[in-house]
Amino acid sequence: METHEIIKDIKSQFRSFMNGQASKSMRDKGLDYKVNWGIELPRLKEIASQYDQNFQVAEELWKDNVRECKILAGLLMPVEEFNEDMADIWIENIHNPEIAQLTCMNLFQNLSFAKKKSFEWMADDREYHELCGFTLMGRLLMKGEKLEEREQDEFLDQSLTAIQTDNLLVGQAAANALRKFGRQDEDSRKKLGKQLTPLLLSGKEEVKALAEEIKSDIEYSF
Repeated sequence: METHEIIKDIKSQFRSFMNGQASKSMRDKGLDYKVNWGIELPRLKEIASQYDQNFQVAEELWKDNVRECKILAGLLMPVEEFNEDMADIWIENIHNPEIAQLTCMNLFQNLSFAKKKSFEWMADDREYHELCGFTLMGRLLMKGEKLEEREQDEFLDQSLTAIQTDNLLVGQAAANALRKFGRQDEDSRKKLGKQLTPLLLSGKEEVKALAEEIKSDIEYSF
């Protein structure tokens, strides 16, 4: 089928599986989309499995500010055809945490340059760039990605700074990535434990509490 025919076929399935209650619930939680069919993720993966990965289809779906289109775009984009410039273009169109998380999981973490983009985005001061950077790093660490000593220092510096800011969304993503780092091996656990010490003495109760949660989580990993 031609690109427009595939997209038309995909969208016809959205209408069949729409879930108004789920859509309302997401809207009430602040997830803002032009259109949201409320379709569950397992169903979206089932829809995606019916089609071959296709660059043109994924690109057209991503341009549409429809929740399900953006999720399908990440699932249908061929990794080998997705370059760094495109990653920077796509991230400009991420405006809520659900799409940030799912795009990192379905596409970004599989890119050969994923670690490089993660460090670039973590250092960016734009909210969703930072969110994707820390989320992506968390995914990579969970998969067993090993950081060189210089990379470890940069990651820890960026993450520990992020959890001390007032941006809860970014702070939680950074904290999650730190947990993944601390669970990798004993050396990582010890290194992170030392870095957490000043935060455990922080005068900001929310920072202190988050540091305690991370410390408690990694202490029982080994």
